[in-house]
Amino acid sequence: MSKRSTAMKSENKKRETTMERIHRGLGKRYRRERWFRRFGLGAVITTICFLGILFGSIVANGWSAFKQAEVLLEIHFDPAMFDVDNLAAANYGGLVKKSLRQMFPEVKNRRDKRRLYKLVSSGAAFILQRRVAHDTSLIGKTLDIWLPADDEVDMFLKGYIRRDVAESDRRLSDKQIGWIDQLLARGRLQEKFNTTFFTAGDSREPELAGIHGAVAGSLFTLFVTLALSFPIGVATAVYLEEFAPCNRWTDLVEVNINNLAAVPSIVFGLLGLAVFLNFFNMPRSAPLVGGLVLTLMTLPTIIIASRASLKSVPPSIREAALGVGASKMQAITHHILPLAMPGMMTGTIIGMAQALGETAPLLMIGMVAFIVDVPHGFTDPATVLPVQIYLWADAPERAFVERTSAAIMVLLAFLIAMNGLAVFLRKKFEHRW
Repeated sequence: MSKRSTAMKSENKKRETTMERIHRGLGKRYRRERWFRRFGLGAVITTICFLGILFGSIVANGWSAFKQAEVLLEIHFDPAMFDVDNLAAANYGGLVKKSLRQMFPEVKNRRDKRRLYKLVSSGAAFILQRRVAHDTSLIGKTLDIWLPADDEVDMFLKGYIRRDVAESDRRLSDKQIGWIDQLLARGRLQEKFNTTFFTAGDSREPELAGIHGAVAGSLFTLFVTLALSFPIGVATAVYLEEFAPCNRWTDLVEVNINNLAAVPSIVFGLLGLAVFLNFFNMPRSAPLVGGLVLTLMTLPTIIIASRASLKSVPPSIREAALGVGASKMQAITHHILPLAMPGMMTGTIIGMAQALGETAPLLMIGMVAFIVDVPHGFTDPATVLPVQIYLWADAPERAFVERTSAAIMVLLAFLIAMNGLAVFLRKKFEHRW
């Protein structure tokens, strides 16, 4: 009995040791899993923090661009200065200077007068010209009109130019700061909402520069891209997925499509420069050419997304349609395409968002040119919003820094809206099989 009991005790001890070893192994695996989850959560939090810092810096630098300093001047539209047959020949700049001299009659020195005139933007004369051309009844009247101040005055009011530094170290003289203080005391200098930023094209003067031309160019370019890439991409995906035979040539086409999706975008710009501009002699810096280049770049993304959507449709849908007598084309157009269309639209929107943010291929076809006028057609000279940001980022004036950040905010808003639309369409129309 003693030997048997001893053997049973040793066997129980071995069993307990085995169970303990199993529990220890499970404990290690659970701890590793918890650490892995913590690392993953930490990576997500770190990414969000970096994005928050990036967006925060952009907003901090760009929100002030939505305000612009304006000066209230009393303008007398002297009839003697106007020729009804040629209103553009009037000295509108002289009207602005005359109003400033009347507000500051103590300024007699020619040098001081030039400094005084610099408080108002050089584009004020063009604003008066447009107002008179729009309403000729202003001739002979005296009106108080808000006109944009110079960008240096705007920077001073926003705190980017400090008065407590030496006069030689700032762009505004002590006399100019004194005149600014007088205008502020009289209520004739204020920060107003910068409508020019949204309604004007590009300009050499920061206070007159806007994104209207760049936004219009982006819309024309994206329209051409969408009109070409979506039907071509969907048709290609349908052929490769439903009709193309499984052979060596089909495999070669699929490999090339996947490779094109990873080609740097500037290569498509070089292709557009060589083919569309040099060979076909199409207009340089036009939304039509930009749309063609972005179509080449976007097609692989749309084709791959469309093929994935077609593959997600269950084979039973095809078999049922063919079983009730539908032709293969009828099965595709009436059953498969409607079910795959949400995924195709999602891929297309993501491709359009990618095209909206591209700069390198458009630089190669000349859309980096300085374009003042807002384009009204597909062949008019134009630029796009990313290229406009690139141009402003390279400008030396301090006021263009905030306008660059503000334009980035607008571009990010478009990108977020397009990606949000893609998510909405996927959630609304997706089918779970």
